[in-house]
Amino acid sequence: MKSEERHDFNMAQPLTKEIIMAAIQGFEGQRRQLDEQIAELRSMLEGGKTTTTQTSGNASGKRQFSPDALRRMREAQQRRWAKVRGEAAPTAPAAGKRKRKLSAAGRKAISEAAKRRWELKRAQETAPAKTAASGRKNPAGKAAAKSARGKSGKRRAAKTVPASAAQAAA
Repeated sequence: MKSEERHDFNMAQPLTKEIIMAAIQGFEGQRRQLDEQIAELRSMLEGGKTTTTQTSGNASGKRQFSPDALRRMREAQQRRWAKVRGEAAPTAPAAGKRKRKLSAAGRKAISEAAKRRWELKRAQETAPAKTAASGRKNPAGKAAAKSARGKSGKRRAAKTVPASAAQAAA
């Protein structure tokens, strides 16, 4: 290596304004952390919780759980420790909602409704397939189907026109 390219890391770099500002910010951050830790220790001595000047909302970054969630977590942890110790754990939580059950009539009604929906879906899928097989893109529709049927609801036979009359009309 050339001597100009070599850096001597043992030499102190000149302190610029940016370096000094960064050092000040770092030390202030450490001071805030120390102040918070001191406040926690004082609260332990006094038996109460003291507030620091810097705390706003959830300063620690931890999640806030509802009292109900905390109770469930506490009970679950107690059951786990009881299992480790070999004790009989309570089978059900102390206070909780009963699990809802669906009656046989309700299950039957849901099943029948689902069957009806699937029948309609299958009917809709097969109807366009039949028209595609006949070569028609857009069937005449309900109005044409009604006009082709009489009052009895049966299809009327199409009137046949003799070939000679059809040629004469053309």
